Amino acid sequence: MAEDIIPPDPEANPGGTLALEEFEPNAPLAAEMAVDADAKNAADLAPVFDVPVHISAVLGRASLSVAQLLKLAQGSVLELDRKVGEAIDIYVNNRLVARGEVVVVDERLGVTMTEIIKDGDSAV
Repeated sequence: MAEDIIPPDPEANPGGTLALEEFEPNAPLAAEMAVDADAKNAADLAPVFDVPVHISAVLGRASLSVAQLLKLAQGSVLELDRKVGEAIDIYVNNRLVARGEVVVVDERLGVTMTEIIKDGDSAV
């Protein structure tokens, strides 16, 4: 079947683009090829499934001097830079990847992700 395909004539097509009739009729669509590539990539990731990552959910930040830090005791209130109900930052390996909200699950605190941060959107 490959021998039936005639390569395009560069003089007849100076821009180098292919006309619709020059594509092989039974060639796979790009969308079909992407599905196969994704399936292969998912299987290739199996060796890293057991790699540990450090996840942090940051409720807020505060800046203190050493003297102020030493004055803290049980029951002390530390004022953070976030308001109640404001989204918290979720870091994976010290990289901001998402924002979320604090939730209570079976009397324990948890975090639900509400926004995924794309590369470059992580400016604070």
